[in-house]
Amino acid sequence: MPDVVVTENIVGSPMDSLRGDFDVLFDPDLWKDPHKLLLAVASAKALVVRNQTRVTAEAIRAGEDLRVIARAGAGLNNIDVEAATGAGVVVAYTPDENSVSVAELALGLMLALARKIPAADRDTRKGGWARREFTGVELMGKTLGVVGLGRIGALTAARARAVGMTIIAHDDFIDAAAPAVLDLDARLMPLDDLLAQADFVTCHVPLTDSTREMFDYDGFSKMKPGAMFVNTSRGEVVDEEGLQRALEEGKLGGAALDVRQTEPPELGPLGEMDNVILMPHVAAFTEEAQHRVVASVCRDVRAVLEGGEAAAYANFASPRRPDSASG
Repeated sequence: MPDVVVTENIVGSPMDSLRGDFDVLFDPDLWKDPHKLLLAVASAKALVVRNQTRVTAEAIRAGEDLRVIARAGAGLNNIDVEAATGAGVVVAYTPDENSVSVAELALGLMLALARKIPAADRDTRKGGWARREFTGVELMGKTLGVVGLGRIGALTAARARAVGMTIIAHDDFIDAAAPAVLDLDARLMPLDDLLAQADFVTCHVPLTDSTREMFDYDGFSKMKPGAMFVNTSRGEVVDEEGLQRALEEGKLGGAALDVRQTEPPELGPLGEMDNVILMPHVAAFTEEAQHRVVASVCRDVRAVLEGGEAAAYANFASPRRPDSASG
């Protein structure tokens, strides 16, 4: 029976090393079959997932010897953390390892929107040379509204400041004296005020009950005419029908989405718009970030299985099951 079950395509030298030292069931398609997942986890001590595997309370109950669930990524909305905590199972994750990559993509998407890069590329490949049609705008001198000024939001803002943007921010969990606010010379304000003042809005919030569809038609309607919206956080924070309507009515200048309400999505009307950039949830997918992510989860799985403590965890560092220290 496997010590470790890996349900998605999580690869790299740290995973190779883990597979060499432990009995690992590596099945990148296991996440697609909840019944097979329950059978696999029944004898496992560690479960390693990305964002597609739904680690439910039922799956956690099935893993009677489960000690650690390791999420290769920052978000935890696909894991029932409360159920894991109640069962004494460590939930390890990688909150910082992909932050730079996500921030760089957010800035890249702003530049791509501002200079109409995807649409210009498509037109030129078809034989066009419509230089005036693809006149863009500069980022310098524009106001960036950052919604969620955590690590990724702050890194994005710092990169935006480097190209001459002014930073305003909305975050319910920090105040004006927070280091991130002071270092960025940012102004904190209510969300509606931010939407009304920003030339670009970039979203960096987790998915919670309060953030689900926090960006809807009413919100987009409050933005400046021609303003642009970027989301690299979670697709469910955006009401896509509301975004589509706002774009169709010309209330926004454009939008870039790395994440969608349903993944993978139907192409839909957003996919037909020249002022919309759609990405397949790849903000964290750089060689550097993925190496750090895989190294982090493998390190923490190894530590827990060897009787030690996880370094990056959402609940507690070592298992709290009565038999968790046994071999």
